[in-house]
Amino acid sequence: MPKAISHTVKHPGKTPGDVDVEIPVAEDLVTVPGIPAREKDVSFYSRKYPLEAQSLEKSADREWEQTIWGDELAEFHKNHHQRNRALVDGAESSGDLEPTGTAEPGKDLTEEIRARARQLGAGEVGFAKLDRRYVYASRRDWVKYPHAVCLAVEQDYERTQTITSIEAEHTHFGAYEEIGSLGLELIDHIRALGYHGQMHSPSDESVVYVPMFVAAGLGQLGANGQLLSPLFGSRCRLAIVTTDAPVTYDKPVDFGIHKFCQTCQVCVRRCPARALVKEQVWWRGVHKNKVIYDRCRPVMARYDGCAVCMKVCPIQRYGMRAVMEHYVATGQVLGKGTEELEGFTLRGEHFGLGRLPELDSGVFEFPRGTKDEWLFQQFKERLKKEGIPPAHQLQRFAGAVKRILDKGQSTRYDQVEPSGDIE
Repeated sequence: MPKAISHTVKHPGKTPGDVDVEIPVAEDLVTVPGIPAREKDVSFYSRKYPLEAQSLEKSADREWEQTIWGDELAEFHKNHHQRNRALVDGAESSGDLEPTGTAEPGKDLTEEIRARARQLGAGEVGFAKLDRRYVYASRRDWVKYPHAVCLAVEQDYERTQTITSIEAEHTHFGAYEEIGSLGLELIDHIRALGYHGQMHSPSDESVVYVPMFVAAGLGQLGANGQLLSPLFGSRCRLAIVTTDAPVTYDKPVDFGIHKFCQTCQVCVRRCPARALVKEQVWWRGVHKNKVIYDRCRPVMARYDGCAVCMKVCPIQRYGMRAVMEHYVATGQVLGKGTEELEGFTLRGEHFGLGRLPELDSGVFEFPRGTKDEWLFQQFKERLKKEGIPPAHQLQRFAGAVKRILDKGQSTRYDQVEPSGDIE
């Protein structure tokens, strides 16, 4: 049955010159702008249990993933990293570059920076305070500037719908390269205006992006753990440029997503790994659907990046305006219960409505934690089976741990090098 409308969100269109997108939000979907949060709890967890980058905190499975890629995917990633290396290097040193122009005191540069980012190809641009509670512990000394320019580029629509596939991985990582280049060009513009800029590359983790994007009014957190933007849903890649240029922050928006996802639940019921949960919980001070990492990660690694949760999201497939208009008119989720939305293919086998792959327990056996933690776990298992090893093997083990710890001081993803298993 039709729903009463609480408010209508006006959002800029996809490219400069496009008319604004108007998104109706039903009364029964209203919660709060952005996402429900207990700020004191967010601060407590940031202080007592600071966040760390996956490339360090989960370094064991990052290395393991590369050992199970097929030849085609391995070759693609090799070429991607070669293309991306200069962008990562540029991001690393970007914050140290001095301005090339002279600042105009008192001039607000928000709209000038936004317009330039849009000209460069950003589909979404927003401004927010850089919330240092979401900066990774190993990068806190590196991060310099207080204002976040939030940038998003769209993945190709048609190729995204081929998930799961190598083709979808191409557009995924291609978007990373695109936004990495875009951000560095935007910093050149900011420097020409007389200010500093620092690139937070999507390929070199320094900060959790989604909270800043939510604060900037560019979407809300979906049940699949991804930002659902009004234009692209989860079909976009994110990066942040921080700056000391004078800007005005945008405001968080209630698009109705926080409650809509609880009504939809398509990604939850279609996840091949059963890694998404129906009920929302309070996690580190934020009310959200918590993704089960130990179920998501091994399936994502083994099945071409998986991303079924992205494919079957109606916001990604049809756009937020169409989905919310349909919900207001009918009280139903657009596409839910149809093969068009919910069907997907995994390793050449199609899974239609009501059918999921039966994954055996071996799929979920993968290295957990850091590389030194995983090495110790292997060592303990070997002790149980074989007893205390000879002295020369203990020396090799100690050497392997030391190499890992030494390399672990690195904070860049491309400097966390393989160390090998116990011999």
